[in-house]
Amino acid sequence: MMLAPAAASAAAIGLASRRAQARTEESRAPMLGIMGAFVFAAQMVNFPVGAGTTGHLLGAALMAITLGPSAAMVVMTAILIIQALIFQDGGVLALGANVFNMAVAGVGAAWLPYRLLGGGRMRDAGVFLAGFLSVLVTAALALGELAASGTAVPRPLAVLSLGLFSVNGLLEGLITLGVVKALGRMNAAWVARPERLNSRTAAVLLGSAVALATAGLLAASAAPDTLESLAQQMGIADRGRPLFETPFSDYAAAFIRGRWLSQAAAGLFGTALAFLLIYVAAKVRSRRKGA
Repeated sequence: MMLAPAAASAAAIGLASRRAQARTEESRAPMLGIMGAFVFAAQMVNFPVGAGTTGHLLGAALMAITLGPSAAMVVMTAILIIQALIFQDGGVLALGANVFNMAVAGVGAAWLPYRLLGGGRMRDAGVFLAGFLSVLVTAALALGELAASGTAVPRPLAVLSLGLFSVNGLLEGLITLGVVKALGRMNAAWVARPERLNSRTAAVLLGSAVALATAGLLAASAAPDTLESLAQQMGIADRGRPLFETPFSDYAAAFIRGRWLSQAAAGLFGTALAFLLIYVAAKVRSRRKGA
Protein backbone atom coordinates (compact mmCIF):
# COMPACT_ATOMS: atom_id res chain seq x y z
CA MET A 1 0.00 0.00 0.00
CA MET A 2 2.89 2.36 0.83
CA LEU A 3 4.43 1.90 -2.62
CA ALA A 4 1.64 3.64 -4.54
CA PRO A 5 1.74 6.99 -2.65
CA ALA A 6 5.55 6.81 -2.55
CA ALA A 7 5.71 6.45 -6.35
CA ALA A 8 3.17 9.24 -6.83
CA SER A 9 5.12 11.44 -4.41
CA ALA A 10 8.42 10.84 -6.21
CA ALA A 11 6.91 11.78 -9.57
CA ALA A 12 5.09 14.86 -8.24
CA ILE A 13 8.03 16.20 -6.24
CA GLY A 14 10.40 15.57 -9.15
CA LEU A 15 8.17 17.69 -11.39
CA ALA A 16 7.70 20.35 -8.70
CA SER A 17 11.47 20.49 -8.15
CA ARG A 18 12.13 21.15 -11.84
CA ARG A 19 9.46 23.86 -11.96
CA ALA A 20 10.73 25.46 -8.76
CA GLN A 21 14.29 25.45 -10.10
CA ALA A 22 13.18 27.14 -13.32
CA ARG A 23 11.41 29.89 -11.36
CA THR A 24 13.78 30.34 -8.41
CA GLU A 25 16.51 32.96 -8.55
CA GLU A 26 19.50 32.73 -6.21
CA SER A 27 18.20 35.78 -4.30
CA ARG A 28 15.12 33.79 -3.22
CA ALA A 29 17.14 31.09 -1.43
CA PRO A 30 17.01 32.85 1.98
CA MET A 31 13.23 33.17 1.69
CA LEU A 32 12.80 29.44 1.09
CA GLY A 33 15.08 28.60 4.00
CA ILE A 34 13.38 31.00 6.40
CA MET A 35 9.87 29.83 5.51
CA GLY A 36 10.96 26.20 5.91
CA ALA A 37 12.47 26.96 9.33
CA PHE A 38 9.36 28.86 10.43
CA VAL A 39 6.95 26.10 9.43
CA PHE A 40 9.17 23.41 11.00
CA ALA A 41 9.17 25.29 14.30
CA ALA A 42 5.44 26.01 14.14
CA GLN A 43 4.65 22.33 13.61
CA MET A 44 6.28 21.52 16.95
CA VAL A 45 3.69 23.50 18.95
CA ASN A 46 0.52 21.48 19.56
CA PHE A 47 -2.74 23.16 20.58
CA PRO A 48 -5.94 21.52 21.93
CA VAL A 49 -8.72 20.82 19.42
CA GLY A 50 -11.07 18.84 21.67
CA ALA A 51 -11.75 15.34 23.04
CA GLY A 52 -8.31 15.18 24.66
CA THR A 53 -6.46 15.58 21.35
CA THR A 54 -4.32 18.28 19.81
CA GLY A 55 -3.49 19.74 16.44
CA HIS A 56 -0.66 21.81 15.02
CA LEU A 57 0.00 24.09 12.09
CA LEU A 58 0.43 22.16 8.86
CA GLY A 59 1.86 25.15 6.98
CA ALA A 60 1.03 23.94 3.48
CA ALA A 61 -1.22 26.93 2.77
CA LEU A 62 1.21 29.46 4.23
CA MET A 63 4.04 28.18 2.06
CA ALA A 64 1.87 27.85 -1.07
CA ILE A 65 0.83 31.50 -0.71
CA THR A 66 4.29 32.88 0.04
CA LEU A 67 6.50 30.60 -2.06
CA GLY A 68 4.20 29.36 -4.83
CA PRO A 69 2.96 25.76 -5.13
CA SER A 70 6.04 24.15 -6.69
CA ALA A 71 8.55 25.56 -4.21
CA ALA A 72 6.11 24.89 -1.34
CA MET A 73 5.92 21.19 -2.25
CA VAL A 74 9.71 20.90 -2.30
CA VAL A 75 10.19 22.76 1.00
CA MET A 76 7.44 20.74 2.73
CA THR A 77 9.10 17.54 1.50
CA ALA A 78 12.41 18.66 2.99
CA ILE A 79 10.70 19.31 6.33
CA LEU A 80 9.07 15.88 6.33
CA ILE A 81 12.40 14.19 5.50
CA ILE A 82 14.10 15.97 8.42
CA GLN A 83 11.25 15.01 10.76
CA ALA A 84 11.37 11.35 9.70
CA LEU A 85 15.16 10.86 9.65
CA ILE A 86 16.31 13.09 12.52
CA PHE A 87 13.31 13.21 14.85
CA GLN A 88 11.67 9.87 13.95
CA ASP A 89 8.32 11.59 13.48
CA GLY A 90 5.97 9.94 10.99
CA GLY A 91 8.25 7.00 10.23
CA VAL A 92 10.61 6.34 7.35
CA LEU A 93 8.37 3.67 5.80
CA ALA A 94 5.41 6.08 5.81
CA LEU A 95 7.44 8.97 4.38
CA GLY A 96 6.14 8.50 0.83
CA ALA A 97 2.53 8.61 2.00
CA ASN A 98 3.18 11.61 4.25
CA VAL A 99 4.84 13.50 1.40
CA PHE A 100 1.88 12.75 -0.87
CA ASN A 101 -0.69 13.74 1.76
CA MET A 102 0.94 16.93 3.05
CA ALA A 103 3.41 18.16 0.43
CA VAL A 104 1.54 17.22 -2.75
CA ALA A 105 -2.19 17.05 -1.94
CA GLY A 106 -2.01 19.46 1.01
CA VAL A 107 -0.23 22.17 -0.97
CA GLY A 108 -2.43 21.53 -4.02
CA ALA A 109 -5.62 21.81 -1.94
CA ALA A 110 -4.34 25.07 -0.47
CA TRP A 111 -3.31 26.59 -3.79
CA LEU A 112 -6.65 26.04 -5.55
CA PRO A 113 -8.87 28.37 -3.43
CA TYR A 114 -6.11 30.95 -3.14
CA ARG A 115 -5.57 30.92 -6.90
CA LEU A 116 -9.31 31.35 -7.51
CA LEU A 117 -10.05 33.95 -4.81
CA GLY A 118 -6.72 35.50 -3.87
CA GLY A 119 -6.66 38.23 -6.48
CA GLY A 120 -9.73 40.28 -5.53
CA ARG A 121 -12.07 41.25 -2.71
CA MET A 122 -12.38 37.61 -1.64
CA ARG A 123 -8.67 37.36 -0.93
CA ASP A 124 -9.08 36.84 2.82
CA ALA A 125 -11.63 34.11 2.17
CA GLY A 126 -9.19 32.48 -0.27
CA VAL A 127 -6.39 32.51 2.32
CA PHE A 128 -8.66 31.08 5.02
CA LEU A 129 -10.03 28.35 2.75
CA ALA A 130 -6.49 27.47 1.68
CA GLY A 131 -5.57 26.68 5.27
CA PHE A 132 -8.83 24.86 6.02
CA LEU A 133 -8.83 22.66 2.92
CA SER A 134 -5.16 21.76 3.21
CA VAL A 135 -5.80 20.14 6.61
CA LEU A 136 -9.07 18.48 5.64
CA VAL A 137 -7.69 16.94 2.42
CA THR A 138 -4.55 15.73 4.20
CA ALA A 139 -6.63 14.14 6.98
CA ALA A 140 -9.09 12.50 4.59
CA LEU A 141 -6.23 10.94 2.63
CA ALA A 142 -4.60 9.61 5.81
CA LEU A 143 -7.86 7.98 6.92
CA GLY A 144 -8.41 6.57 3.43
CA GLU A 145 -4.91 5.09 3.35
CA LEU A 146 -5.51 3.42 6.71
CA ALA A 147 -8.67 1.79 5.34
CA ALA A 148 -6.96 0.78 2.09
CA SER A 149 -4.12 -0.86 4.04
CA GLY A 150 -6.62 -3.16 5.75
CA THR A 151 -6.90 -1.22 9.00
CA ALA A 152 -10.62 -0.57 9.26
CA VAL A 153 -11.51 2.61 11.13
CA PRO A 154 -14.83 2.25 13.02
CA ARG A 155 -17.39 4.68 11.63
CA PRO A 156 -18.00 6.59 14.92
CA LEU A 157 -14.25 7.01 15.38
CA ALA A 158 -13.80 8.16 11.78
CA VAL A 159 -16.60 10.73 12.15
CA LEU A 160 -15.11 12.01 15.42
CA SER A 161 -11.65 12.23 13.85
CA LEU A 162 -12.95 14.20 10.85
CA GLY A 163 -14.73 16.56 13.25
CA LEU A 164 -11.50 17.17 15.16
CA PHE A 165 -9.57 17.62 11.92
CA SER A 166 -12.20 20.18 10.88
CA VAL A 167 -11.53 22.15 14.07
CA ASN A 168 -7.81 21.92 13.30
CA GLY A 169 -8.57 23.15 9.77
CA LEU A 170 -10.53 26.16 11.06
CA LEU A 171 -7.61 27.10 13.31
CA GLU A 172 -5.17 26.54 10.44
CA GLY A 173 -7.19 28.91 8.27
CA LEU A 174 -7.26 31.59 10.96
CA ILE A 175 -3.54 31.27 11.72
CA THR A 176 -2.64 31.36 8.03
CA LEU A 177 -4.80 34.43 7.47
CA GLY A 178 -3.26 36.17 10.49
CA VAL A 179 0.33 35.45 9.39
CA VAL A 180 -0.32 36.50 5.78
CA LYS A 181 -1.93 39.76 6.97
CA ALA A 182 1.00 40.44 9.31
CA LEU A 183 3.48 39.84 6.50
CA GLY A 184 1.43 42.12 4.25
CA ARG A 185 1.59 44.94 6.80
CA MET A 186 5.37 44.60 7.03
CA ASN A 187 5.93 44.33 3.27
CA ALA A 188 2.82 44.45 1.08
CA ALA A 189 4.76 43.88 -2.14
CA TRP A 190 6.31 40.69 -0.79
CA VAL A 191 2.95 38.99 -0.12
CA ALA A 192 1.57 40.14 -3.48
CA ARG A 193 4.66 38.98 -5.37
CA PRO A 194 7.20 37.39 -3.03
CA GLU A 195 10.49 37.67 -4.88
CA ARG A 196 12.73 38.33 -1.90
CA LEU A 197 12.54 39.09 1.81
CA ASN A 198 13.51 42.44 3.22
CA SER A 199 15.62 42.41 6.38
CA ARG A 200 12.72 43.34 8.68
CA THR A 201 10.45 40.53 7.47
CA ALA A 202 13.31 38.03 7.60
CA ALA A 203 14.19 39.04 11.16
CA VAL A 204 10.57 38.72 12.32
CA LEU A 205 10.12 35.28 10.74
CA LEU A 206 13.42 33.96 12.11
CA GLY A 207 12.71 35.42 15.53
CA SER A 208 9.26 33.86 15.51
CA ALA A 209 10.72 30.48 14.54
CA VAL A 210 13.21 30.61 17.42
CA ALA A 211 10.46 31.66 19.84
CA LEU A 212 8.17 28.83 18.72
CA ALA A 213 10.98 26.27 18.98
CA THR A 214 11.85 27.35 22.53
CA ALA A 215 9.35 29.43 24.51
CA GLY A 216 6.43 28.14 22.43
CA LEU A 217 7.00 24.66 23.82
CA LEU A 218 6.08 25.90 27.31
CA ALA A 219 2.52 26.57 26.12
CA ALA A 220 2.27 23.50 23.87
CA SER A 221 -0.11 20.72 24.84
CA ALA A 222 1.39 17.34 25.66
CA ALA A 223 -1.76 15.47 24.59
CA PRO A 224 -1.52 13.29 21.44
CA ASP A 225 -2.55 14.75 18.11
CA THR A 226 -5.67 13.47 16.36
CA LEU A 227 -3.90 10.78 14.32
CA GLU A 228 -1.91 9.57 17.34
CA SER A 229 -5.09 9.44 19.42
CA LEU A 230 -6.85 7.50 16.65
CA ALA A 231 -3.96 5.01 16.48
CA GLN A 232 -4.04 4.56 20.26
CA GLN A 233 -7.78 3.91 20.31
CA MET A 234 -7.43 1.37 17.51
CA GLY A 235 -4.51 -0.36 19.21
CA ILE A 236 -2.03 0.20 16.39
CA ALA A 237 0.10 2.94 17.95
CA ASP A 238 2.86 0.58 19.10
CA ARG A 239 3.17 -1.55 15.98
CA GLY A 240 6.74 -1.99 14.78
CA ARG A 241 9.96 -0.43 15.98
CA PRO A 242 12.06 2.41 14.54
CA LEU A 243 14.58 1.28 11.95
CA PHE A 244 17.27 3.20 13.86
CA GLU A 245 17.65 5.46 16.88
CA THR A 246 18.71 9.12 16.82
CA PRO A 247 19.70 11.46 19.68
CA PHE A 248 16.76 13.74 18.79
CA SER A 249 13.98 11.16 18.76
CA ASP A 250 10.53 12.55 19.60
CA TYR A 251 11.85 16.13 19.46
CA ALA A 252 14.01 15.81 22.57
CA ALA A 253 17.81 15.91 22.87
CA ALA A 254 18.69 12.68 24.67
CA PHE A 255 21.98 14.10 25.97
CA ILE A 256 20.34 17.02 27.86
CA ARG A 257 18.49 16.64 31.14
CA GLY A 258 15.28 18.53 31.79
CA ARG A 259 12.27 18.20 29.53
CA TRP A 260 12.05 21.81 28.37
CA LEU A 261 15.79 22.24 27.82
CA SER A 262 15.89 18.94 25.93
CA GLN A 263 12.96 19.90 23.69
CA ALA A 264 14.22 23.45 23.16
CA ALA A 265 17.64 22.18 22.09
CA ALA A 266 16.03 19.75 19.64
CA GLY A 267 13.73 22.48 18.37
CA LEU A 268 16.58 24.92 17.77
CA PHE A 269 18.65 22.24 16.09
CA GLY A 270 15.77 21.24 13.80
CA THR A 271 14.93 24.84 12.95
CA ALA A 272 18.56 25.61 12.07
CA LEU A 273 18.88 22.37 10.10
CA ALA A 274 15.72 23.08 8.10
CA PHE A 275 16.96 26.55 7.21
CA LEU A 276 20.46 25.43 6.22
CA LEU A 277 19.43 22.41 4.13
CA ILE A 278 16.70 24.27 2.24
CA TYR A 279 18.82 27.39 1.79
CA VAL A 280 21.87 25.49 0.50
CA ALA A 281 19.75 23.30 -1.79
CA ALA A 282 18.02 26.37 -3.25
CA LYS A 283 21.39 28.11 -3.77
CA VAL A 284 22.91 25.10 -5.51
CA ARG A 285 19.94 24.50 -7.82
CA SER A 286 19.63 28.18 -8.77
CA ARG A 287 23.33 28.31 -9.66
CA ARG A 288 23.00 25.16 -11.76
CA LYS A 289 20.12 26.81 -13.58
CA GLY A 290 22.28 29.88 -14.21
CA ALA A 291 25.14 27.73 -15.48
